[in-house]
Amino acid sequence: MSRTVLVTGAAGFIGAALSMRLLQCGDRVVGLDNLNDYYDPSLKQARLRQIEAMAPVGAWRFERISLEDGDALMALFAEEKPAVVVNLAAQAGVRYSLENPAAYIQSNLVGFGHLLEGCRHYGTENLLYASSSSVYGGNRNLPFHERQPVNHPVSLYAASKKANELMAHTYSHLYGLPATGLRFFTVYGPWGRPDMAPMLFARAILAGEAIKVFNHGKMQRDFTYIDDIVEGLVRCCDKPATPNPEFDPLQPDPATAAAPHRLFNIGNSQPTELLRFIEVMEQALGREAIKDFQPMQPGDVVATAADTSAIENWVNFKPSTTVEDGVERFTKWYFRYFN
Repeated sequence: MSRTVLVTGAAGFIGAALSMRLLQCGDRVVGLDNLNDYYDPSLKQARLRQIEAMAPVGAWRFERISLEDGDALMALFAEEKPAVVVNLAAQAGVRYSLENPAAYIQSNLVGFGHLLEGCRHYGTENLLYASSSSVYGGNRNLPFHERQPVNHPVSLYAASKKANELMAHTYSHLYGLPATGLRFFTVYGPWGRPDMAPMLFARAILAGEAIKVFNHGKMQRDFTYIDDIVEGLVRCCDKPATPNPEFDPLQPDPATAAAPHRLFNIGNSQPTELLRFIEVMEQALGREAIKDFQPMQPGDVVATAADTSAIENWVNFKPSTTVEDGVERFTKWYFRYFN
């Protein structure tokens, strides 16, 4: 085993998939998750069982810890001293942030601050952390690229992710911590979150129930398949952020810095109309959806699309899974898992 990688949110959708991939690569993985009940914990437990079943002896350790528990987190850092930290633990969900903003402040701000302190004091060589396409907020200038300002978030979730980027940059500047923020675009696939559209749609369509179609279907999302997200993460694990030698403080580039901090979009660069996504799901499931057209929801954005040239240049990778292929793989898993 070449190194120890700490993956927070290891029982989550992306965290579990990344943990399995790192184990396959020969890394030792320490997984951390608080197994909260934001959605059904049985799905999180099933993901953990899948990891445990494939992990080589001694290569996997799991701890049930919340990032908000600074003492427990510091004790784990002191014991493991991970070379690489990938922070995928967060209170997720745009709409839930309208109902329970305090959860986002505690997990995404206080918890992330504790994680940065652990990296600072215990010699972490490379920090990766999940940001989100939500940071682009009210921006309508598509495709989104990292050089654009992100000063108009439209949800507290988005604001907390922008705050993470600022916090990580500060630690890179003050303490030399190499940190890379990855702005994920609408991740989907097998083992996905039940609060996301693919799982909500599949359950309702198969049950003969109506699906809510927001903004009367006039939405676009840059749906990105889970394997593409994991590939980008793994490659960034192997390439810590470095300072930009051409950084100009008179014309500062928001995506790089004089410190070892970088920001990258990771999306499919193929924005898909919501009604087209539903059509693909109907074909894969063999059933027609009953559509309940709804107005735009607070905190939502009309469209997302990723310019991924920066990450392509950095680690020579571009997501490429089509929505048709990704939805087919998702629905096959859905039938197996839910019998």
